[in-house]
Amino acid sequence: MIDLRRLRGDPAYRRGIERKRVRPGLLDELLAADDERRRLVTDLDTLRARHNAASREIGRAAPEARDARIAAAAALKEEVAEASDRLAAAEARVRELALAVPNPADEGVPDGGEGDGRTLRAVGEPNPAPPLDHAAYAERMGWVDVSRAAEASGSRFAYLMREAALLELALVRWVTGILCAEGFVPTVPPVLVRERTMEEAGFFPTDRHQVYAIPDDDLYLVGTSEIPLSALHRDEILDPSVLPLRYAGFSSCFRREAGTYGTDTRGIFRVHQFDKLEMFVFSHPDHSEEELERILAVQERVVGGLGLPYRVVDIAAGDLGAAAARKIDLEVWLPSEQRWRELTSCSNYRDFSARRLRTRVRDGDGTRLVHTLNGTACAIGRTLLFLFEHAQRSDGRFVVPEVLVPHAGFEVVEPPR
Repeated sequence: MIDLRRLRGDPAYRRGIERKRVRPGLLDELLAADDERRRLVTDLDTLRARHNAASREIGRAAPEARDARIAAAAALKEEVAEASDRLAAAEARVRELALAVPNPADEGVPDGGEGDGRTLRAVGEPNPAPPLDHAAYAERMGWVDVSRAAEASGSRFAYLMREAALLELALVRWVTGILCAEGFVPTVPPVLVRERTMEEAGFFPTDRHQVYAIPDDDLYLVGTSEIPLSALHRDEILDPSVLPLRYAGFSSCFRREAGTYGTDTRGIFRVHQFDKLEMFVFSHPDHSEEELERILAVQERVVGGLGLPYRVVDIAAGDLGAAAARKIDLEVWLPSEQRWRELTSCSNYRDFSARRLRTRVRDGDGTRLVHTLNGTACAIGRTLLFLFEHAQRSDGRFVVPEVLVPHAGFEVVEPPR
């Protein structure tokens, strides 16, 4: 949720929103609706004062005037009720418009849209294409079965099998160890949440089309454990001594992948169900950029430790999600496509979600909204996909990255004969 006072009085704040390419006229429409809401608040306060005064006059009126005073008070009571209804409708309209307004982009992020991000650094050398791409190699090794999954569940689902399933568990154990050493509390959160949780986390209304709904129970399947983790401190006022609060959530995640028809249809690059380790931080507002750098450092440690060449990209304003003030992607080289593809991202939401969650920190005699941040520690299926190409040898063997060997229990997988 945005800060309406800053939208009115801070040109830089408004410019940060407009850089995200919001619908023309939306901001002025919101401010006009808020003007109407404030006018109705004043009108209602005036009517209530008049009704209270009229009610007091009933007891002081002469008997012959009492019926008239009662009638006048009753008429004012009806006006108060009507004014309350008008105010409720105006408040609902302001809320509806405000929820459609994204968090302002940070002044330092580049202008533009998709493809206009700023590359901050590149690590490692891009590899040539392997004998088999990730989809063909996974099928050859008997690790991924999409045809049987399609029979069971439809397109964009997969069975992960044999050594690939063990590699997934090895990734979870290795990355979780890194996160615990960095002060993240390991958490297995619920994957079904209420609508308000989706909204408070910043995913509704903008990403509703990507979410699986269970209407009979008013529940939604999460696309990231960031969503339930954000609700851990709803309506709380935190002592500054406990911040930052860092959580590492492991969960299955679900996305409808609306709008991606015909894109990444082979293998497990873009599927409806996947497992992920996610970092989530409640930060003091003065230190959130430091926390973003910490999250990014963990991501680089994971991707670099697996021996994957990557680059770090500061995402352009027009390509940021609704909740992010700043977002940094790690893109890994996919040899079969000879291009960089996103593997992880991390974002600073500033006070955008905290305003909806009403999560604050004590600050002197008052309180301030905390800042929330999130970042992918390991998108497990997609990480395996990159390993299928980078750890594949010309003779068909798969060489397990050294960091995973203690958790996987094997070093090399021979291709089936």
